[in-house]
Amino acid sequence: MTQTRKTNQVRKVALAYSGGLDTSVILKWLQDTYGCEVVTFTADIGQGEELDHVRPKAQQLGVKEIFIDDLREEFARDFVFPMFRANAVYEGEYLLGTSIARPLIAKRLVEIARSTGCDAISHGATGKGNDQVRFELGAYALWPGVKVIAPWREWDLNSRESLLAYAAKHEIPIAKKPGGGSPYSMDANALHISYEGGGLEDPWWSPDDSIWRWTKNPEDAPNEAEEITISFERGDAIAINGEAGTPFQILDRLNALGGKHGIGRLDMVENRYVGMKSRGCYETPGGSILLKAHRAIESLCLDREQAHLKDELMPKYASLIYNGYWWSPERRMLQALIDDSQIRVNGDVRLKLYKGAIYNLGRRSKDSLFDASLSTFEDDRGAYNQKDAEGFIRLNGLRLRTGATRDAR
Repeated sequence: MTQTRKTNQVRKVALAYSGGLDTSVILKWLQDTYGCEVVTFTADIGQGEELDHVRPKAQQLGVKEIFIDDLREEFARDFVFPMFRANAVYEGEYLLGTSIARPLIAKRLVEIARSTGCDAISHGATGKGNDQVRFELGAYALWPGVKVIAPWREWDLNSRESLLAYAAKHEIPIAKKPGGGSPYSMDANALHISYEGGGLEDPWWSPDDSIWRWTKNPEDAPNEAEEITISFERGDAIAINGEAGTPFQILDRLNALGGKHGIGRLDMVENRYVGMKSRGCYETPGGSILLKAHRAIESLCLDREQAHLKDELMPKYASLIYNGYWWSPERRMLQALIDDSQIRVNGDVRLKLYKGAIYNLGRRSKDSLFDASLSTFEDDRGAYNQKDAEGFIRLNGLRLRTGATRDAR
């Protein structure tokens, strides 16, 4: 298993490295199995964890080229916000927090691999999950000839116990979390935090409240509602309560507001791209608020057929992101259409946050298509001729009357 492979094809590998158990073992395994030099890349995408431990751990394992990149703004600006212009939701519930981070990590990993003269890239995603697909499809789209090394598909270290034994044998430093750490597999970034594994593998079992890290239990959230106003420009949130911010700053502030009021919890069973069902819990407080607000401002500014076409295309767009096709031509094509629809999505949305719920209180826009003189129940002063509806209905009912007449014969 750890015997050096006889190959001249892999001299240097760029590894997506978190500094945790899996990727620390992978780093050593790559060195031993392939006899290669390893370059590490760690992305700060707003996971809220200190990354100070990453560099000394990599250095202790003999790594000379270590990249720790702050990608928080790029993540929010170029990935999260474009996705929210589409109102993307997978299988009716999931706001794609893990999915949308993978194409950015793949992009930067490829850039580092090419700039440092690597022959291959490597990642710590398992052979059962979606992330292996997302990382590798992104890499192939950006570097068609890249070699990918996925240790979980090659080695026989198939449990946490075997990884710990390998780490102990090779004196790989593994930091132990206070209290033994979380019993779940967790993934966090500026958009969400996810939990899988442990007791969640029984879909009937319900975790206690200790699982949640970002959000208050709605029952314990403040007894007083909080009103906020989110301002939009071309479909993107640009300010909260009149205070402008960058995309990451906006998302970070919405996370704090949503977490305070117990907003954004989700427990679902989803269909993985690789074919199995998976149960997971998610916290997406800021994203939940952002989605509600964006749909509210769109309700004023989008033409009916624009809005309906977007809603028809959204499940396809969401599936492309979930399945790892962010860099595909079809996603880019859909993005161009979506972005064009957002040109006049400008204005303000007023919301109330209260014990896990988000309520629309009002919306306004200089680009509004709402015309009170047309929709009013009061005297419309001739703005709309109600008699016109008779011919409209009769024409639209023609096929129904024709079919009913046939059936009656």
